[in-house]
Amino acid sequence: MTTIAELLVESLAEHGVRSVWGVVGDALNPVTDAIRREDRIEWIGVRHEEAGAFAAGAQAALTGKLGVCMGTVGPGAIHLLNGLYDAAKSRVPVLAICGQVPREEIGSDFFQEVDNDAVFADVAVFRASVMTPEQAPGLIEQAVNTALAERGVAVLSIPGDVGGLELPHGTAVPRFLEPASHTVPSAEELAGVAAVLNAAEKVTLLVGIGAREALAEVQELASTLAAPVVLTLKAKEGFEEYLPQEVGQSGLIGNHASKVAFDGCDVLFLVGTDFPYREFLPGGKTVVQLDLRGEHIGRRVSVDHGLVGHAKPTLAQLLPLLTPKKDTDHLDKARSAYKAWRKRQEQFTDPEFDRKPKGLLRRKVDNPDGRIRPELLAAAVDRHAADDALFTTDTGMSTVWLSRFVRMRGSRRLVGSYNLGSMANAMPQALGLAAADRARQVVAFCGDGGLSMLLGDLITAVAYELPVKLVVFDNGRLGMVKLEMEQVGLPEYGTKLANPDFAAVATAIGLTGIRVEKPGDVDAAVRDAFATPGPVLLDVLTNPDEVSVPPSPTLSQGWGFAIAKSKEFLDSFE
Repeated sequence: MTTIAELLVESLAEHGVRSVWGVVGDALNPVTDAIRREDRIEWIGVRHEEAGAFAAGAQAALTGKLGVCMGTVGPGAIHLLNGLYDAAKSRVPVLAICGQVPREEIGSDFFQEVDNDAVFADVAVFRASVMTPEQAPGLIEQAVNTALAERGVAVLSIPGDVGGLELPHGTAVPRFLEPASHTVPSAEELAGVAAVLNAAEKVTLLVGIGAREALAEVQELASTLAAPVVLTLKAKEGFEEYLPQEVGQSGLIGNHASKVAFDGCDVLFLVGTDFPYREFLPGGKTVVQLDLRGEHIGRRVSVDHGLVGHAKPTLAQLLPLLTPKKDTDHLDKARSAYKAWRKRQEQFTDPEFDRKPKGLLRRKVDNPDGRIRPELLAAAVDRHAADDALFTTDTGMSTVWLSRFVRMRGSRRLVGSYNLGSMANAMPQALGLAAADRARQVVAFCGDGGLSMLLGDLITAVAYELPVKLVVFDNGRLGMVKLEMEQVGLPEYGTKLANPDFAAVATAIGLTGIRVEKPGDVDAAVRDAFATPGPVLLDVLTNPDEVSVPPSPTLSQGWGFAIAKSKEFLDSFE
């Protein structure tokens, strides 16, 4: 006979799930035992369930397939929450299997009992508890199909006395559906948008990750319209090295060229993006927006013409309706501004920068201790990383350095907590990516604060032979928060970190630990780290006084104040 736990695990294996992340224990023991006996699925036991949820979400982001994590009764399930919120905000399909107290104890305030339906109400697109064998097949199908169709989190709770229950003879293994991928607007809607684009003198594209599968179509669109292309951070992968019209990012990590592109257009075309910082979007423009999710249309900026559909087939049908534009003045101005900005940024990647006279930027910093500029480190990673490397970044300054100095050339991919903005995501997400493909290089840009928050799961990298390369920007600070305080004239407080020697800690755990303290040693250290088999932690002492970036949002003054100051920064390097 087959148990509920065995049915669940077999259905996941048949669907192609190859790893499940979590911590073993009590109510879910039947499930972990079923995984033990299923050769197609690897159990990866983490030291904190949050790390497991981040890892599962990263796998889902990379593959588009279902990620799976587990947390047992009460605290174990609760520990999943932050990683699950990240998956939900990133719109990737994840199944969380959660334990629950035995059925007869539900509602009695039993030891460790929590109301899973209430706990996960805000994060899950589906949540249910399996209470009988008869329910199990249908609820398993509903949970996974909902996660896949809505690209969100499904939570399936299993009481401690349920997982081992036997199913009726002949119960079929649940099968899961693949969501449709060819939704397109009507011919009338496409014709209307084509008329607007053809009549426009100057068009700018803002392209997001929703257009990732439409590279050829976006290339032709930008070429036909002679349009500069502003990319969201997540759209770096797959686009920035293949679009001659690209002008980088906007927003808090952006550059002045994006403002030139936005301000100079009369039509703004948003393609596959829900870019949240509306203050950076231009006013007084005709706006066209293409998005798969109709609820995104007009959410950030007033939209004149909305198109609901997948980017690739929609653009394929739109392109034949467009008339090529011959005037490239708008594009040329934006590209010129972008090239000049990138030239100015290059000076920071020189190991001798802090010993030279004042550079091109007006806000050069003092670095009396000779610490390493983070730009130098990021540029070295870009040079030595493989063209098919998988990157993750911690939220904050680590993301800034990657966005500015790492190019997503080749088949590089990028995963991060770019919608939730959580700390401590880069290392566990890297673990997830490495487990999905141990032969592919995985590089994590870790902040010292983020890494130390889930430091225990360095052990997971060793225990499961996950060959991640963890690059630690060790500035002894919560760097982004430090900038927030400085921007509004507050003294730095509470941001200093009493860090250990992270390389020594890594070595004690079983990783290869490398510590770098001098600018001239960075390039060789990065090269050696990437050439070393197995998991490696590169601890690089970086300058805490980073000011070559726009100020970040502040709690004390609010988003509007910080964004206004950031816009002033973008204007200051014309």
